[in-house]
Amino acid sequence: MTSEGFIPSYETGTEWLRCVGASSDVVMSSRVRLARNLAGWRFGHKAGHGDRQKVLEVCRDRIAAAGLSGVGASTSPAPATPTAPPQIMWIDLRESPPIERQLLVERHLISKQHSKGKPLPDLKAGDVETTDPRGVAIALPDERLSIMVNEEDHLRIQAVRGGLALAEAWADADRADDLLESQLDFAYSPRFGYLTCCPTNVGTGVRMSLMLHLPGLKLTGDIEKVKRAAGDMNLAVRGFYGEGSEAAGDFYQISNQTTLGKGEQAILNDLAGEIIPKIVEYERLARRNLLSKRGAALEDQVYRALGLLTHARLLTAEESMQMLSHVRLGVVMGLVSDVDLASVNALMLLTQPAHLQRVMGTELDQEQRRNARAQLIRRRLLKTN
Repeated sequence: MTSEGFIPSYETGTEWLRCVGASSDVVMSSRVRLARNLAGWRFGHKAGHGDRQKVLEVCRDRIAAAGLSGVGASTSPAPATPTAPPQIMWIDLRESPPIERQLLVERHLISKQHSKGKPLPDLKAGDVETTDPRGVAIALPDERLSIMVNEEDHLRIQAVRGGLALAEAWADADRADDLLESQLDFAYSPRFGYLTCCPTNVGTGVRMSLMLHLPGLKLTGDIEKVKRAAGDMNLAVRGFYGEGSEAAGDFYQISNQTTLGKGEQAILNDLAGEIIPKIVEYERLARRNLLSKRGAALEDQVYRALGLLTHARLLTAEESMQMLSHVRLGVVMGLVSDVDLASVNALMLLTQPAHLQRVMGTELDQEQRRNARAQLIRRRLLKTN
């Protein structure tokens, strides 16, 4: 396991943005997350600095010994241009500069909470970001697997696949869990299952979620119906960066809320076999209805967004995401032919603050980022130098 600085591939993007696989016009990605804690150690907010430091060291060493590098690796034929062999990278978040932690958040490899760290009961007020022991292990080069250490739970095992591929993501997470459990003693109750900090995660400790692009339902005004129906089925609807975030660019994460009393396969069957295919069907129907009944208005919205992106001189991240969402809708519906989907997907990531500064090669204040963001989008969409 390497512990060098994190240098992502900007052009190829990360797994959740590749948009390959089933229903990728609507389903951006499928994610499975497992919450685990070590037996014999204090959980979460009850743990002091010494406990969390020891947990960090134990987990780091066991992750290195678990043989995780092949989990989720592509089994397709070797590409014409060889890629780096699979490996696990370890990042100590206390030692990472803020921009690197933000890069990891933007790539959905760690949570915002994990980036910031948490106050500890036995430390004086100070810079929590540089004192709270925490880290993350990432599978390279595809980033399909990441393992957060000392987030809310001791371990958060996350597997991601592009498109509607929840079964494949579950297989990756389950395999990683088995390998780690051969190295670590997890806190488990014969009665309740895996024990976690939050009661809603007790049991299987599994959270299955899918990131959906739902501009059709948003434009027809039906998105609130979907949210209410999801709530009735005990599902959570969250924003672009998960819990506590808002929807950006008509992207929503839908996931199970509870894990106690329901097995992994039942959750998988409900989401991937019934609920998500229905939402995909509703979204596609909304898009067709918009095209047939409000075609001129739809095209106008798509091309207004494209015109703004190719001519604006100042753009915020929120404006960019919303406009790119409209353009993405136009591309997948065949309304826009001179912009490819890969370019739109890449811009969704590259225009985020940390990625933008890395692409530009310098730190930028908010006003400079607005200027640089607009410049980058113009250059990419107009394919100019």
